[in-house]
Amino acid sequence: MSSQSLVISTLGTPRMGPRRELKAALEHFWSGQSSSSQLLETAAALRAANWARQHALGVTAIPSNDFSLYDHVLDTSAMVGAIPPAYGWTGGQVPLETYFAMARGTQGDAHGDGCDGHGHGHDHEAGVPALEMTKWFDTNYHYMVPEFAADQVFSLASLKPVEEYREAKALGFETRPVLLGPVTYLKLGKSKDPAFDPLSLLGALLPVYVDVLRRLAANGATWVQIDEPCLVLDLDDGTRQALHEAYGLFAHALPDLKIMLVPYFGALGENLVTAVTLPVAGLHIDLARAPEQLDAVLASAPQGLVLSLGIIDGRNVWRADLAALLDRLEPALARRGRDHIQLAPSCSMLHVPIDLARETELDADLRDWLAFSVQKMEELVTLGTALTHGRASVGAALEASTKAAEARRTSAKVHDPAVQGRAAAVTPAMAARQSPFPMRRKLQQAALNLPAFPTTTIGSFPQTAEVRKARAAHARGALSDSDYEAFLQRETEAAVRWQEEIGLDVLVHGEFERNDMVQYFGEQLAGYAFTRHGWVQSYGSRYVRPPIIFGDVSRPAAMTVRWSSHAQSLTQKPMKGMLTGPVTMLFWSFVRDDLPKAEVCRQIALALRDEVTDLEAAGIGVIQIDEPAIREGLPLRRGDWPAYLDWAVTAFRLSASGVRDATQIHTHMCYSEFNDIIASIGAMDADVISIETSRSKMELLDAFVTYRYPNEIGPGVYDIHSPRVPTVQEMVDLLHRAAERLSPDQIWVNPDCGLKTRKWEEVRPALVNMVAAARQLRSATAQAAE
Repeated sequence: MSSQSLVISTLGTPRMGPRRELKAALEHFWSGQSSSSQLLETAAALRAANWARQHALGVTAIPSNDFSLYDHVLDTSAMVGAIPPAYGWTGGQVPLETYFAMARGTQGDAHGDGCDGHGHGHDHEAGVPALEMTKWFDTNYHYMVPEFAADQVFSLASLKPVEEYREAKALGFETRPVLLGPVTYLKLGKSKDPAFDPLSLLGALLPVYVDVLRRLAANGATWVQIDEPCLVLDLDDGTRQALHEAYGLFAHALPDLKIMLVPYFGALGENLVTAVTLPVAGLHIDLARAPEQLDAVLASAPQGLVLSLGIIDGRNVWRADLAALLDRLEPALARRGRDHIQLAPSCSMLHVPIDLARETELDADLRDWLAFSVQKMEELVTLGTALTHGRASVGAALEASTKAAEARRTSAKVHDPAVQGRAAAVTPAMAARQSPFPMRRKLQQAALNLPAFPTTTIGSFPQTAEVRKARAAHARGALSDSDYEAFLQRETEAAVRWQEEIGLDVLVHGEFERNDMVQYFGEQLAGYAFTRHGWVQSYGSRYVRPPIIFGDVSRPAAMTVRWSSHAQSLTQKPMKGMLTGPVTMLFWSFVRDDLPKAEVCRQIALALRDEVTDLEAAGIGVIQIDEPAIREGLPLRRGDWPAYLDWAVTAFRLSASGVRDATQIHTHMCYSEFNDIIASIGAMDADVISIETSRSKMELLDAFVTYRYPNEIGPGVYDIHSPRVPTVQEMVDLLHRAAERLSPDQIWVNPDCGLKTRKWEEVRPALVNMVAAARQLRSATAQAAE
């Protein structure tokens, strides 16, 4: 066998640093505690460490320009000078101040997140808001949405890709620079004119890309990685033609520069012909998400095309079965030859934690089944060595991998026959309420005796510094269980009394005992595990530690009943029980890969069903099951939507349908773009749905009008993602707009989202105004009826 080693690439690595050094540096800079030069020094040190780590592990195609101070799509906007006029940029290099203004809004205004921290732009009483933020394809990473105009002018306004390539070279590392592809970039953007197609700007954009590529080549780059994940989407002929136009121009302008075209997150499908006929030197394929496409790609790819095989999962944390992967790789290598095969993760490893070595407190068996970024690089190098020198050369590593895979397959920690049996016994009737909504509604009205335009909140109240301090003190043993319990009782009672005082109709207990809307429940469910250092980037300096679903999920004991019951005992008004729904519990975790997601979701739904029925038995007559992730779980291809929506909606209904008709089920959803899935939203059959609508001035309700949504709706009238306190009249105006689209007896009055991240000095006057607005509507409606 030839001794020539296979090329091993990573496509991209986590940016934050092993101890979240980037988070600290950014937040110190934003708060004025450090200078821009100190921030940039930290960033350079992190890049150097990333390159050195990859080199030491044996990676041979090391990326550069995969690092970002905030977001790689925002970096691309800066590179091409796509800076909206509101940010005051007049040309030249985009300064750091402008970059962070686009990311965070102008300095000095409060920072606010949503119920899951999912990056809505900031509103400001003065200054400029941030660009819109949304999910990067179907991941839990968020990107800053480019904003384009019909008269858009592009220019080279940031030399970051060239500078970071030169920086690596000066340190002795030859790298493969990474660019976000021009077609994907334009397709990710938006315009204030909904009729404008950003892809029409391609001709204006491409000269900037050519300029960047020429500069990279002039500085010695021989390969460049260009990411075009749009190739795994449903594409029209115009987009396919745009891809041919872009890469045809690159090939003509830079015939000696080799481009590795990198789609990921799914199968190429009907875009395969486009991908293999583009004039590029290499093509990456995602074999973790779409292993079935290997044979078709091997059959279709021209002989000279280098194939990057994304064989290691870049989005999940499970250790690979290396021997099984070699069984798939060896025929491909024999067919193509080692000069035309590279090994890689399925996508950038931005989506996984950095190093498992720091997780010394994890269960030993579970730890042996996991692989973070460092371990995934080691797996790639092991595969490359085996393919170059034979399996015997890495016999010990292969044996350990096989042993771990077998242990996981057979472990009693993973497999619970009782859970599996219960899931298998689910019947369609279990996912249906006892009676249709009109019948339930009468019983609920009698039980709850609520006024017209009933008021409530989404669940959480501000997690003040005092609350966080007490939780941290309790966690480290500095605050006793009894003292912590007493503290939480005081906070809860104060919240209940204040809600009574201002006149809210359905109360919440405030969730002061909860750390995170997924973690709190996952810590109490069997089958979940949590890391200490398994951080991944959500956006900017916002990092999360997703739980790991490693085994069959069940509920050993009640999770929320005690606090909900305690809160209900303090008031005669209805107290709303609060749960995170099964779809959100699934998608905001690292999910086991040995079962279909639908089956895992069903197990979670059954565990939550037990909690819902226990809440009802404890006297809680209103129960909210939040599902902010149900839309973001949509598959990338529309053809796959029906199957997903079927099991996702069924899981929600399974969690909610064990109660009597008089018990009112609420749900809350973010990302309120419901037009294309409104029938599925209706099929969830929640008695009340609350959604984000204040920013759209209730226009998002149009979907519910067209569909003639039959149940009740709480369209948010208070934008909690802004520190601004809306006036009574503003909320009244929004409610009038809602009443133009919905029957008044359908409408609830509530904020857009949970209030956990806001300050009490903002929340108190806003909710007082909200109650006043509801009372005005009641009075006006009553007068109109006389």
